[in-house]
Amino acid sequence: MKTRDRILQTSLELFNLEGEPNVTTVDIANELDISPGNLYYHFKGKEDIIGALYESFHNELSEILSAPISQILKPDDAWFYLYIVFEETYKQRYFYRNLNDILQRYPAIEKRFRRLLAQKVTAAQAVARPLIERGVLDLDEGQLGRLSEAVAMQVTFWLTYDLLRNNNAPEQLQIHQGVFQVMSLIAPHLTENYRSFYDDCCELFDSLTADLT
Repeated sequence: MKTRDRILQTSLELFNLEGEPNVTTVDIANELDISPGNLYYHFKGKEDIIGALYESFHNELSEILSAPISQILKPDDAWFYLYIVFEETYKQRYFYRNLNDILQRYPAIEKRFRRLLAQKVTAAQAVARPLIERGVLDLDEGQLGRLSEAVAMQVTFWLTYDLLRNNNAPEQLQIHQGVFQVMSLIAPHLTENYRSFYDDCCELFDSLTADLT
Protein backbone atom coordinates (compact mmCIF):
# COMPACT_ATOMS: atom_id res chain seq x y z
CA MET A 1 0.00 0.00 0.00
CA LYS A 2 1.32 3.44 -0.89
CA THR A 3 2.29 5.72 1.97
CA ARG A 4 -0.47 8.19 1.13
CA ASP A 5 -3.10 5.45 1.32
CA ARG A 6 -1.62 4.14 4.58
CA ILE A 7 -1.85 7.63 6.07
CA LEU A 8 -5.51 7.89 5.10
CA GLN A 9 -6.36 4.42 6.39
CA THR A 10 -4.59 4.95 9.70
CA SER A 11 -6.09 8.42 10.13
CA LEU A 12 -9.58 7.05 9.62
CA GLU A 13 -8.97 4.27 12.14
CA LEU A 14 -7.63 6.71 14.75
CA PHE A 15 -10.38 9.26 14.14
CA ASN A 16 -13.05 6.58 14.55
CA LEU A 17 -11.41 5.15 17.66
CA GLU A 18 -10.41 8.30 19.53
CA GLY A 19 -12.41 11.09 17.91
CA GLU A 20 -10.99 13.46 15.30
CA PRO A 21 -10.32 16.40 17.69
CA ASN A 22 -8.16 14.14 19.87
CA VAL A 23 -5.84 13.00 17.07
CA THR A 24 -2.92 15.08 15.75
CA THR A 25 -0.74 14.58 12.70
CA VAL A 26 2.07 13.60 15.09
CA ASP A 27 -0.17 10.85 16.50
CA ILE A 28 -0.83 9.61 12.98
CA ALA A 29 2.88 9.65 12.09
CA ASN A 30 3.77 7.80 15.30
CA GLU A 31 1.12 5.16 14.63
CA LEU A 32 2.57 4.63 11.16
CA ASP A 33 6.15 4.76 12.46
CA ILE A 34 7.07 7.47 9.97
CA SER A 35 8.47 10.95 10.54
CA PRO A 36 6.14 13.98 10.67
CA GLY A 37 8.10 15.28 7.71
CA ASN A 38 7.20 12.20 5.67
CA LEU A 39 3.53 12.72 6.49
CA TYR A 40 3.83 16.41 5.63
CA TYR A 41 5.19 15.45 2.22
CA HIS A 42 1.84 13.84 1.41
CA PHE A 43 -0.52 16.06 3.45
CA LYS A 44 0.21 19.61 4.62
CA GLY A 45 -1.88 19.11 7.75
CA LYS A 46 -4.87 17.39 9.29
CA GLU A 47 -7.22 19.56 7.26
CA ASP A 48 -5.88 18.00 4.06
CA ILE A 49 -6.29 14.51 5.50
CA ILE A 50 -9.90 15.17 6.49
CA GLY A 51 -10.57 16.69 3.08
CA ALA A 52 -9.24 13.59 1.33
CA LEU A 53 -11.18 11.23 3.61
CA TYR A 54 -14.38 13.16 3.03
CA GLU A 55 -13.83 13.27 -0.72
CA SER A 56 -13.61 9.48 -0.86
CA PHE A 57 -16.59 9.01 1.45
CA HIS A 58 -18.72 11.56 -0.41
CA ASN A 59 -18.08 9.90 -3.76
CA GLU A 60 -18.79 6.40 -2.46
CA LEU A 61 -22.00 7.30 -0.64
CA SER A 62 -23.18 9.49 -3.50
CA GLU A 63 -22.72 6.54 -5.87
CA ILE A 64 -24.76 4.30 -3.56
CA LEU A 65 -27.53 6.88 -3.21
CA SER A 66 -27.73 7.45 -6.96
CA ALA A 67 -27.40 3.78 -7.95
CA PRO A 68 -30.24 2.24 -9.99
CA ILE A 69 -32.87 1.18 -7.46
CA SER A 70 -35.66 0.03 -9.74
CA GLN A 71 -35.18 -3.47 -8.31
CA ILE A 72 -36.43 -2.35 -4.90
CA LEU A 73 -39.93 -3.68 -5.28
CA LYS A 74 -40.56 -5.25 -1.88
CA PRO A 75 -39.78 -4.30 1.72
CA ASP A 76 -36.85 -6.66 2.27
CA ASP A 77 -35.10 -5.15 -0.77
CA ALA A 78 -35.45 -1.77 0.95
CA TRP A 79 -33.93 -3.22 4.15
CA PHE A 80 -30.89 -4.49 2.23
CA TYR A 81 -30.43 -1.16 0.45
CA LEU A 82 -30.68 0.75 3.74
CA TYR A 83 -28.15 -1.57 5.34
CA ILE A 84 -25.62 -0.67 2.64
CA VAL A 85 -26.23 3.05 3.24
CA PHE A 86 -25.84 2.69 7.00
CA GLU A 87 -22.78 0.48 6.62
CA GLU A 88 -21.06 3.10 4.46
CA THR A 89 -21.97 5.80 6.98
CA TYR A 90 -20.60 3.73 9.85
CA LYS A 91 -17.19 3.56 8.18
CA GLN A 92 -16.98 7.35 8.53
CA ARG A 93 -18.52 7.49 12.01
CA TYR A 94 -16.00 10.02 13.42
CA PHE A 95 -17.40 12.53 10.92
CA TYR A 96 -21.05 12.01 11.87
CA ARG A 97 -20.36 11.91 15.61
CA ASN A 98 -18.66 15.30 15.44
CA LEU A 99 -20.70 16.65 12.54
CA ASN A 100 -21.46 20.24 13.53
CA ASP A 101 -17.93 20.96 14.72
CA ILE A 102 -16.31 19.58 11.57
CA LEU A 103 -18.68 21.43 9.26
CA GLN A 104 -17.97 24.70 11.06
CA ARG A 105 -14.22 24.21 10.75
CA TYR A 106 -14.30 23.08 7.13
CA PRO A 107 -16.72 25.26 5.09
CA ALA A 108 -15.82 23.53 1.81
CA ILE A 109 -17.00 20.21 3.26
CA GLU A 110 -20.19 21.82 4.55
CA LYS A 111 -21.23 22.91 1.05
CA ARG A 112 -20.75 19.40 -0.33
CA PHE A 113 -22.43 17.77 2.65
CA ARG A 114 -25.54 19.89 2.14
CA ARG A 115 -25.78 18.46 -1.37
CA LEU A 116 -25.36 14.97 0.08
CA LEU A 117 -28.25 15.63 2.47
CA ALA A 118 -30.48 16.57 -0.46
CA GLN A 119 -29.38 13.41 -2.24
CA LYS A 120 -30.41 11.32 0.80
CA VAL A 121 -33.91 12.79 0.61
CA THR A 122 -34.11 12.14 -3.12
CA ALA A 123 -32.90 8.55 -2.65
CA ALA A 124 -35.53 7.92 0.05
CA GLN A 125 -38.22 9.12 -2.35
CA ALA A 126 -36.84 6.97 -5.15
CA VAL A 127 -36.90 3.89 -2.90
CA ALA A 128 -40.48 4.57 -1.78
CA ARG A 129 -42.07 5.26 -5.16
CA PRO A 130 -41.87 1.69 -6.55
CA LEU A 131 -43.27 0.41 -3.24
CA ILE A 132 -46.16 2.87 -3.55
CA GLU A 133 -46.81 1.74 -7.12
CA ARG A 134 -46.80 -1.91 -6.02
CA GLY A 135 -49.30 -1.19 -3.24
CA VAL A 136 -46.80 -1.88 -0.48
CA LEU A 137 -46.89 1.67 0.89
CA ASP A 138 -49.81 4.06 1.14
CA LEU A 139 -48.43 7.61 0.84
CA ASP A 140 -49.53 10.77 -0.91
CA GLU A 141 -46.94 13.28 -2.16
CA GLY A 142 -47.01 15.35 1.01
CA GLN A 143 -46.54 12.31 3.22
CA LEU A 144 -43.78 11.02 0.96
CA GLY A 145 -41.88 14.28 1.27
CA ARG A 146 -42.15 14.35 5.06
CA LEU A 147 -41.21 10.69 5.41
CA SER A 148 -38.18 11.13 3.14
CA GLU A 149 -36.95 14.05 5.26
CA ALA A 150 -37.37 11.93 8.41
CA VAL A 151 -35.41 9.05 6.85
CA ALA A 152 -32.59 11.40 5.80
CA MET A 153 -32.53 12.80 9.33
CA GLN A 154 -32.31 9.31 10.82
CA VAL A 155 -29.42 8.32 8.55
CA THR A 156 -27.57 11.54 9.37
CA PHE A 157 -27.96 11.67 13.16
CA TRP A 158 -28.31 7.99 14.04
CA LEU A 159 -24.65 7.63 15.07
CA THR A 160 -24.78 10.55 17.50
CA TYR A 161 -27.88 9.12 19.15
CA ASP A 162 -26.35 5.65 19.23
CA LEU A 163 -23.15 6.98 20.82
CA LEU A 164 -25.14 8.56 23.65
CA ARG A 165 -27.35 5.51 24.13
CA ASN A 166 -24.95 2.59 23.85
CA ASN A 167 -21.37 3.11 22.75
CA ASN A 168 -20.40 -0.53 23.31
CA ALA A 169 -22.83 -2.26 20.94
CA PRO A 170 -21.20 -4.41 18.24
CA GLU A 171 -20.84 -2.81 14.82
CA GLN A 172 -23.33 -5.10 13.07
CA LEU A 173 -25.95 -4.48 15.76
CA GLN A 174 -25.48 -0.71 15.54
CA ILE A 175 -26.05 -0.81 11.79
CA HIS A 176 -29.11 -3.05 12.03
CA GLN A 177 -30.50 -0.80 14.75
CA GLY A 178 -30.23 2.18 12.40
CA VAL A 179 -32.03 0.28 9.66
CA PHE A 180 -34.69 -0.92 12.09
CA GLN A 181 -35.44 2.64 13.19
CA VAL A 182 -35.97 3.65 9.56
CA MET A 183 -38.29 0.69 9.05
CA SER A 184 -40.18 1.83 12.16
CA LEU A 185 -40.71 5.20 10.47
CA ILE A 186 -42.02 3.44 7.38
CA ALA A 187 -44.18 0.86 9.20
CA PRO A 188 -47.29 3.05 9.73
CA HIS A 189 -47.51 3.50 5.97
CA LEU A 190 -47.45 -0.21 5.05
CA THR A 191 -50.67 -1.36 3.46
CA GLU A 192 -52.74 -4.05 5.14
CA ASN A 193 -51.30 -6.93 3.10
CA TYR A 194 -47.75 -5.97 4.10
CA ARG A 195 -48.14 -5.00 7.73
CA SER A 196 -46.86 -8.38 8.83
CA PHE A 197 -43.48 -7.43 7.34
CA TYR A 198 -42.85 -5.05 10.21
CA ASP A 199 -43.58 -7.84 12.69
CA ASP A 200 -40.94 -9.88 10.85
CA CYS A 201 -38.53 -6.93 11.15
CA CYS A 202 -39.14 -6.77 14.90
CA GLU A 203 -38.49 -10.49 15.29
CA LEU A 204 -35.32 -10.26 13.20
CA PHE A 205 -33.99 -7.32 15.18
CA ASP A 206 -34.80 -8.95 18.53
CA SER A 207 -32.99 -12.08 17.37
CA LEU A 208 -29.93 -10.10 16.25
CA THR A 209 -29.88 -8.21 19.52
CA ALA A 210 -29.93 -11.45 21.48
CA ASP A 211 -27.17 -12.99 19.36
CA LEU A 212 -24.85 -9.97 19.37
CA THR A 213 -25.11 -8.84 22.97
